Amino acid sequence: MNFSAVAPKVFKAVLALDAAAREGLDPVLLELVQIRASQINHCAYCIDYHTSDARKAGETEERIYQLSAWEESSLYTEKERAALALTEAVTLLPQGVSDEVYNEAAKHFDEKELAQLIALIFTVNVWNRMNVTTRKTPGTE
Repeated sequence: MNFSAVAPKVFKAVLALDAAAREGLDPVLLELVQIRASQINHCAYCIDYHTSDARKAGETEERIYQLSAWEESSLYTEKERAALALTEAVTLLPQGVSDEVYNEAAKHFDEKELAQLIALIFTVNVWNRMNVTTRKTPGTE
């Protein structure tokens, strides 16, 4: 399904949400978060898209490759680790966002940044669900 063609108002609304969610966030961190959520959601299209954007933002191949095992890797800063933990908790919401995960993120992001990060996480989850459900794969428009 070409979702943007059959539901253009919804698609444009998600684009606007995406643009708003990105404001004020570091471009590399932004892509790490989007790649990680996309890995969890098995969205091949979004993984392909965001790994390409991460490279353009200056991310290294090694950090992209180790992202699925970020907890065991020494390549990520404490701030990035807090963002990735929050990404996993929000993406896997039925388990909830623990106080520990939320408080760790709040230590590294001021309130405005944290709100933007949360918005980014739920927005990438919208994209993942849209693309997985409509069978969008890398190399398709």
